Amino acid sequence: MRSARTLVVCFAAALAPFAVAQKWEFGGAVGGGFYTSQDVTAPGGSASAKIGSNLAGSVFVANNTQSKWGGELRFDYQLGDLDLNGGGSSASFAARTYGIHYDALWYAAPNGSKLRPFVAAGAGAKMYVGTGAPQAYQPLSNYALLTHDQQILPMVSAGGGVKMQVGSRVQLRVEFHDYLTPFPKQVITPNTGAKVGGWIQDFVPSVGISFTSPEGR
Repeated sequence: MRSARTLVVCFAAALAPFAVAQKWEFGGAVGGGFYTSQDVTAPGGSASAKIGSNLAGSVFVANNTQSKWGGELRFDYQLGDLDLNGGGSSASFAARTYGIHYDALWYAAPNGSKLRPFVAAGAGAKMYVGTGAPQAYQPLSNYALLTHDQQILPMVSAGGGVKMQVGSRVQLRVEFHDYLTPFPKQVITPNTGAKVGGWIQDFVPSVGISFTSPEGR
């Protein structure tokens, strides 16, 4: 996947300024992704299109300051089949997503506190990738085709959580994110005469662990 490699390279390049920062934090998180759906409408009716719920994970690097503000760069990976449902029929196609985004963080407590509730907001890009095998016949194909294709779309990120200091340089994180993108029409492609639009949301609760530099405490 050339586009996936491009996102990873961009993420690695973006890490460079953080690597020399005096105050930094890095770690990872795992959780689940839960998408909203959109209706694909055609003259004969409609079908519900979405990405199925599945495992989600991320790695991140953050710049901590002595104030209540900070920043965080994240790379996300998520599984989830492309799904169509309508009229008692359904279709599914294996897929996954990659995301990269930068969030500004505001903390309710200063750096060094045992508990640091925070809110986050930012933006980036998300790539939807259909990975299933092409099929000779797909149910509900009069509404949309689930394709072995990929699409990169702009993404808006919002969320919040709490960091809990569990060691001199170790933090436990419990957080929730809402990722919004336009509907991925290249991987769930409306058929001739069918229409779909709007944005979809990806709700991701997760638990993670991070490590801070001595200066970051």
